[in-house]
Amino acid sequence: MAARPVLNARLPGGTTFDPKTAAAVALAVMALAGCTASPNGAAPEPSPSTGPTTASSAPAAQRQSSTAGGTRLRSVHTSAIMVDDMKLQLDRCHERTLDAAQGLVLPDRACTPGAIDPAVTQADINQTICKSGYTATVRPSAYVTGKAKTASLAAYGTRPSPTIEYDHLVSLELGGASSTSNLWPEANHAGAKGTTNPKDTVENAIHKAVCSKQVTLSAAQKAIATNWTTAETVLHIIR
Repeated sequence: MAARPVLNARLPGGTTFDPKTAAAVALAVMALAGCTASPNGAAPEPSPSTGPTTASSAPAAQRQSSTAGGTRLRSVHTSAIMVDDMKLQLDRCHERTLDAAQGLVLPDRACTPGAIDPAVTQADINQTICKSGYTATVRPSAYVTGKAKTASLAAYGTRPSPTIEYDHLVSLELGGASSTSNLWPEANHAGAKGTTNPKDTVENAIHKAVCSKQVTLSAAQKAIATNWTTAETVLHIIR
């Protein structure tokens, strides 16, 4: 005959032992200790809230915040060619005019976010952008960029003018790419006679700082793409 389970047992001193009560007490103690019960008598697992938070265990939104912000530049390899990496729509792009008389105009970030050529890196600037004659080897001909310039003018709602430069937002001398995402019809200052404009002077100053190792290539590219009118200040470049 099978033994009947003992539901209550009397301990020495007259105390009654109730297995159900004991189990409930044990579970309560485990919960306070930050553990959860495991089936089949397995060892309890630690609570998800225990242990330090690492980069890999942090919530996705938190991990993304470490790389969010700043200017995200496209990476487009171009070498004396024009890459049409964006489709611009008629009259959908709008310049941001800070000072028309001084020629302080910024492109529409949605239409011209900026792009860099991955072939140019900090490690090889002496063989690329800092080497005399580099830009001549990577600049597309006017014939190649002509069609793209016409489309860009239409997208920005700008009439052709001999003073408007089809400008590389991140200049070629800073490792910029010849792509739709990095080219825009840049208005000039009042009274300008040609395409030479205030941004050219800024580009030259930053290029000099990069080649003299005063500024990193990446920092220079991001600063000029974000706002070329403040790039020198951001990079602490004094002319």
